Amino acid sequence: MIKGRLRVPGDKSISHRAVMFGAISKGITNIKGFLTGADCISTISIFKKMGIDIEMENTCVKVKGKGLYGLSAPKEILDCGNSGTTTRLVSGILSAQNFTSVLTGDKSIQKRPMNRIIAPLTLMGADIKSNNGFAPLTITGSSLHGIEYNSPVASAQVKSAILLSGLYADSSTTVIEPAKSRDHTELMLKKFGANLNTTKTSVTINPCKELFATDIDVPSDISSAAFFMAAATLVPDSELILENVGINPTRDGIIKVLKDMGANIEIINSNDEFEPVADIKVSYSRLHATTIGGDIIPTLIDELPLLAAVASMAEGKTIIKDATELKVKESNRIKVMCEELSKLGVNVVETEDGMEIEGTNKLFGNVTISTHDDHRIAMTFAVLGLISDGEIKLDNKNCVEISYPGFFDDLRKVNI
Repeated sequence: MIKGRLRVPGDKSISHRAVMFGAISKGITNIKGFLTGADCISTISIFKKMGIDIEMENTCVKVKGKGLYGLSAPKEILDCGNSGTTTRLVSGILSAQNFTSVLTGDKSIQKRPMNRIIAPLTLMGADIKSNNGFAPLTITGSSLHGIEYNSPVASAQVKSAILLSGLYADSSTTVIEPAKSRDHTELMLKKFGANLNTTKTSVTINPCKELFATDIDVPSDISSAAFFMAAATLVPDSELILENVGINPTRDGIIKVLKDMGANIEIINSNDEFEPVADIKVSYSRLHATTIGGDIIPTLIDELPLLAAVASMAEGKTIIKDATELKVKESNRIKVMCEELSKLGVNVVETEDGMEIEGTNKLFGNVTISTHDDHRIAMTFAVLGLISDGEIKLDNKNCVEISYPGFFDDLRKVNI
């Protein structure tokens, strides 16, 4: 059973942004609760190569910012590793610098679509050369002008790249989305002194002379906490409290869907000082199927593989739709989840924009899962391994280092 209390590592999205925004602000930004996963270390590495002094001790990071125009031309290619957030958001900043730089990443990053940021940034006057819409990206800083952009996708990374360029533009910049995506960038830029106005699905940023350092206390990452929510829901007799989890409304879709499926989840000790946070109490429950689609998708895009796995143990047929974005993550997560759940005896059908999962009473074990080096796929099947009839092996456990270095230790800690 899953028992006890657990504080999962800091939010990945907020950790990335705290370093980026601190680097282009005046003064010293102190970050507590920083996520030390490989993706966020890539962000630190890139800004160090552009002349920013960053000190790190465990989960405390000190960023000595040099202002909006304080970055220096890097002497080498900027390697984003496996981080799409780093690649896309930093592109927005680099578009306005007075130097040329090259951004690249690992094999996965070089397969992820970059035209979604290249198109709007180019409309603003950015000079970006790519490998047919993919990384590496060669970015030569330019004078930027404000635009109004109707984004075809609800993507926090696309929105953030444009807003960061908008800091440097000659007039205001507006991003309009088909549905509201994560708003960490908007909340944090305001904290650093930017001038933004938001509506339900649009954000307008005004040009800025300077940002100013501020201290950031990073809440625990709901995307990491989600694996333990699922474990406590699925393993009989479980009861777990997850501490200080970020419950930003643009990220809490996982809680809404699990509750909709019948999960026993209680929000306790909530506060809203910078980002909304709370403790989350989860206990075992029998689940039933649901349909996941529409506006809720951007609020749980990273948790959909996990929800597909949870649906395999829910009574009835769960439908996931409107989720084509899953095809261009670290792996094609729709295809991978269908292939790997099938190995466990789950009746799952891949659709054009999602999947249909028929719940079962029993998961077959004694199989090896192909993680495709995708951290979320690995952690998802580690959770299912707690309830499978036989061992579930992962072909690459180490890929969890990207977002949750201590995941398996924490799983052992609460699995009594």
